[in-house]
Order: sequence, then C-alpha cells, then structure tokens
Amino acid sequence: MNKFVKSILALGITSALGLSAVNAATYQVIDKGNVSSLKYTYSQQENNNGEAAISGTDIYNFPVQFQYFDEEDYDFIVLLAERSHEGVHDLVNIEDEVALRAGNPTANDLSWVIRFLSSRAGNSLYQEVGDVFAMTNFNGQTELFNVFDENIPNTDILTRSTKEFISGITNEGWVYGNASAPYLPLDFTKSDAEEVTHWLRAFTTRGFFSSDGGASIIEVIPPSETDLPEDQRFGGESAILDISESHFAVGYASTSIDQNAIDFINDETGGCADPDILADLPFKVCVQQIIAEVYNTEAIKWSIDEQGIISSEILGQLVTPHVDDVREYTNYAQAINNQGVAVGYAHGWVNENVTEPSARERRSIYAVVYKNGEVMDFTEDHGKYFDSRTYDINDAGIAIGHVNAFINGNQRTKFYHVDTNAETMEMILPTDFFNGSSSTARAINESGKIVGEGEVETHNDNTSTPRRTHGFLYDITSETFTDLNDFLACGSDYTIIEARDINDANEVSATALIRVPRRDSKGELMLDEQGEQLLEDVVRAVTLQPIAGELEDCSAVEEKVERQGAGFGLSSILLLTFAGLARRLTWKRKLKQ
Repeated sequence: MNKFVKSILALGITSALGLSAVNAATYQVIDKGNVSSLKYTYSQQENNNGEAAISGTDIYNFPVQFQYFDEEDYDFIVLLAERSHEGVHDLVNIEDEVALRAGNPTANDLSWVIRFLSSRAGNSLYQEVGDVFAMTNFNGQTELFNVFDENIPNTDILTRSTKEFISGITNEGWVYGNASAPYLPLDFTKSDAEEVTHWLRAFTTRGFFSSDGGASIIEVIPPSETDLPEDQRFGGESAILDISESHFAVGYASTSIDQNAIDFINDETGGCADPDILADLPFKVCVQQIIAEVYNTEAIKWSIDEQGIISSEILGQLVTPHVDDVREYTNYAQAINNQGVAVGYAHGWVNENVTEPSARERRSIYAVVYKNGEVMDFTEDHGKYFDSRTYDINDAGIAIGHVNAFINGNQRTKFYHVDTNAETMEMILPTDFFNGSSSTARAINESGKIVGEGEVETHNDNTSTPRRTHGFLYDITSETFTDLNDFLACGSDYTIIEARDINDANEVSATALIRVPRRDSKGELMLDEQGEQLLEDVVRAVTLQPIAGELEDCSAVEEKVERQGAGFGLSSILLLTFAGLARRLTWKRKLKQ
C-alpha cells in the first residue's frame, strides 16, 4: 500500500561524513542494486517476502544511432567538448575525432555524444535519451524488465528512450507503475525535398501492472482515449501509484484535454492543421510538441485482477472552480489501504473559507483523503501550512506525508502523520533532525513505523550546495525518531540517504551512498595514470534487515574519519552529478499554479 515519489533528491553527500557518534548494529545492509548495466540504482518498495521494486538510471553503452547524425551535429559535439571539458568531472576533450565521426567513439567521446543528445531533449529531430529503468528483485536477483520499450527498427536493440517508473510491489509479487512509449524514427520529406528523420512516440506516460513480476504487462488505458471523440485522442496519460492486497489500485489518468490545445491542433491558420506547417512537419510531430502539458487528470481508483481492470471510479476534486476558470486542476491518489481508503493531494484554495471562488482564485496543493465518496483536506490552517502531500496510509487509517511551513523565515517541509478516522483530522508534526531541517515521510507499516528522509546539515541550502540528507525511522507508539545510519555497524561502507518503504517485518527499503570502482560510459573500469583503480561515490538500492545487536560506541571511528577527511574531496563534484540524476528521475509534470 506504499507509494513513493519518482524522483531522487539532490544529493550533496560524501561517504566520509556518513557516520554518527553512536551507532546501533541492529540492522544489516543487503545490497540489492549492484547491477552491471547501470551506474545508479535506488529503492522503491519491498513486500513482506523480501521481494523488491527498484529503479535505476545511467545505463552503460547507451545505443546511440550515429547514422542519424550529420556533419553539423559532429561539429557541435566537438565544440561542446572543447568549451566544456574543463568544467566537467571525469571527462576530457574529444580523444579521437576521426573515430567519433565514424560512429565508433571512445568511452570519453561517447559521454559527450550522450550529453549532446540530452541537450536536444524534446527536439524531434534527435534521438531521445530516456534512461530511467524498472527492475525487480526476486530470490535475491535484481533484473531489468521492459515495460513499453521496443527495438530500434532492423535491430535487436531497445531504444532506451522510455522512462519507466516502477512504483511498488505487492505481497503477491505484482509490480506496477507508469512508463512512456518509445521514440521511434519516422522518415519525412520536407517541401524543399530535404529528407529528415523525426523521433515520435505514441503517448507520454501510461500506467501498467504485471501479475507475473514483469513478464507480461497490462496497460491502463486512460478515459481520454476511450471517452473522447477520435480526433481528440493523442495517447493520454495514466499511472498506477499503489495497489492494495485487496486489488484496489489508485493513481491518476487523463479524462479530458485542454480546449486551447484542441483549438491549436485543429487550427488551419498557424496550428497543427495548417497546410503550410504540414508541408514541413508531420501532423503527429506537431501534436507531440505540445501534448505533454495539456491533459486534465483525475485521481482514479480501479478494481483489478490478473486480466486487467474490472471497474474504475473517479475520486473527485477537492474544490469546484469558477465556470470561467480554465486552468488545469491536479489531483492524485498516491496510496490506498485494504479498506479502500485512499490518500494523495489536490488543488485547493489558499483561503480555505472561500465558498464562491473567482476565475483566478489563489490556489495551492493540499494533502487529501478520499473516503466515502468525499475528498477531504486535513491541512487545517492554510495560512500556516501549505503545499502538502500525502504518500501512504496503513490499514489502521494512519496517513503520512509532508507539509510546507515557514521556519525561522525559511520555507521547509516537515513530515507528519494523521489519523484519517478522526472526526477532526489533525496533522502531527514530530521532532525530526533539527528545527530547520526539511523532512519527508514516505511510508508507514502496520505497526506504525514511519520511514523517510531529512536534512542533516544546518547551512543555508541553495541549488549549488544542497544539504545532505539521511534516512530516518520514526515510531509512532514510542515517539522515537532515529537516523537510520545509527542502526548500522561502525565503519559501514554505506550511508543511508533516504528511505522509501518499510514492510511489516520492519525491513527498510532505502537508497545508500557507497564508494565503488569507477566505470566509464561503456562500463569499463577506469584507472589513473599509475594504473591504480579509480573510485567514485554512487547511489545504490539497499534493504536494511533487522538483526540481533547492541549499541556500539563509534566515537573512535568518527574521529579517525575526521582526521582523514581530506581523502574524500569529491563531494563538491558529486553535487553536479546528483543534481543531473535528480533531473532525470523527475516524473511528475510541472504543476501549473
């Protein structure tokens, strides 16, 4: 029943700083993310049988299709490397331009090609780099599985242009989430007889589930693709964000499309139906350029079985906009328990007392519960708390998430729990790492244990130096808050930076930082000038498994690390690495305020 946001935090963390003064060796780290084809992996969810849903990014040997490059593209790649290499960690200027132009680049030069393609994201004339992958761990083996990707025409190679977001795994081993369609080449001749290739996909994102661990995929077709007229069907959007053991599924799906978009698509004087435009651009490519942000989505609850969807229910909006308010209104259902009570977030009025909203009424996002046919907001004081989210709910009806507030003049997120059974629901905000720390709760198990992550540094954070985060465990019954790293043995190789799930055996699905041998873009080990193996910090999906243990005094270990701290000088460079990783793993569309 747990739901996890599909983005990893911007991480400014180094292995050297990951130890606390006192650690309890009551958890051992089980590494489930060591995948030979990927650089980074991160945890999503683990069921009560120890089976896990895992995501990853940065695939080695990305299948660049060099036959679609022209000489100007190669010129730009060479110029990009020449102008940028001094500011990019681990990369140097182009090593072998002749081999590059022949489509056989060195690993260093392949990295520059991938950077070039990434800089062209959204431009249909260039191959897309998807680079977010879904994985499962059954019987201790982590393996990739394909959701909607297809082979590049006339090859047996997947396009790797899809973004596959696996949300979780049930105790039966059902996996679920949402993924995009692959970009496939479409040849086109322009009005001046120039032949070009566009890269086209069928939809932006679509929900899926699999009752056999990913071997077969069942798509969730959104209402916009079944209920709208054929000329308004452009793929739609949907996602399954949680499935309960009673086979309730929740998420969101597109139910309509913005009228302004329809008008533009059908416009024959400047829009996608304009004959002058169609002479130089395929109709579907024109639609693709605008379609990602134009769907109106609704929170939906589905009843499902192994064959597919049995029934569906639109859960409703938190507020009713003015008749002249044409903005998109977002509402997501993030999690559902076995009683059918769902939680999530939705647009609501900043002034919670508004009964007759204007056409441009001020709004924000608020945590909600979907129960008994109602959508209820429990962010009680919108003047104090705002922009809240709910991410999980257990069978006892305890929901968790985070809410924004101003603390000492700075906007921070704070994790909370709330009893959705109460007549007056009240968010409880426990003490976390420190007063000015931003924290988020991601999951809660049936015994009331909550996991998430929070900031552990006190400096003023900004985009260039984000605060380090650690995963935490909070016990509602004992009201105890603990840094998850305090449960590990002294000198652990892993620093737990976030926690995404906790099952009923108190096993924590987390993401850790660990130092490993460095590999290039082709997956080959990298050596320094003396032939010594280079190392780097990566994020890795792990499980924290409870063990019998006692408190350990790690003061001596920490003192040694502090004396040797200069040996871990990559932290400033890692900020750039992980900031880029965060962008690739962002899945939620930008909310239009």
